[in-house]
Amino acid sequence: MPIRYSYSEIKKSTKGFKDKLGEGGYGTVYKGKLQSGLLVAIKMLGKSKANGQEFISKVATIGRIHHTNVVQLIGFCAEGPKRALIYEFMPNGSLEKYIFSQDGSIPLSIEKIYEISLGVARGIEYLHQGCDMQILHFDIKPHNILLDENFIPKVSDFGLAKLYPTNDTIVSLTAARGTLGYIAPELFYKNIGSISYKADVYSFGMLLMEMAGRRKNLNAFADHSKEKKTVQKMIIVALWCIQMKPSDRPSMNKVVEMLEGEV
Repeated sequence: MPIRYSYSEIKKSTKGFKDKLGEGGYGTVYKGKLQSGLLVAIKMLGKSKANGQEFISKVATIGRIHHTNVVQLIGFCAEGPKRALIYEFMPNGSLEKYIFSQDGSIPLSIEKIYEISLGVARGIEYLHQGCDMQILHFDIKPHNILLDENFIPKVSDFGLAKLYPTNDTIVSLTAARGTLGYIAPELFYKNIGSISYKADVYSFGMLLMEMAGRRKNLNAFADHSKEKKTVQKMIIVALWCIQMKPSDRPSMNKVVEMLEGEV
């Protein structure tokens, strides 16, 4: 179970919320340092309709998640209306800046990009099938994939995640969730199919397509047959994931198998 911290401890560890790492739909993230010396990312959550008990039970569920490719929740704060989640700090930031760096200042080899994509697939597969609850993320995108010091990817930001018993294949949602460009079509058009874990598969396919397209750092004169094969494999898997009908998309388990194998 994650450790509970008081608001004053959080304020102290962030030096009065001095170092802002970013802002999202659910709150603001600050860099902090716990008394143990551990660097953390502290997410101060915006106002929530959820009551304190609901928040703590969600924290307990997320706290049980242990996987190399999922960000680890270390602690939390629930003091009156003040809510915070404390995660391990990821020194290399989000995947977004590596895919979209305009000047190509941060080159990642195709091999490294492929390894990151496989790690992300394993992380999502674990959320879908590896815990006692099926966790649907609903907001898989480059911004929510964080990289540690060794560029090992971690799926982050469970702000949108809904928790379901693993035998529930069909999910009810009141409003479309996620980020445009990554949202599965069934979240808008109900006649395509019901909403399920296949929505995350679609978002992963869009992410994979972007990763495969990030090839500015190839040396035009080198022999790239291996790189070409890797990129080809990523694109084939991505196209399989972004099919219109959810029933035509693979499970994340199959996606991992395909990325690991030969296409």
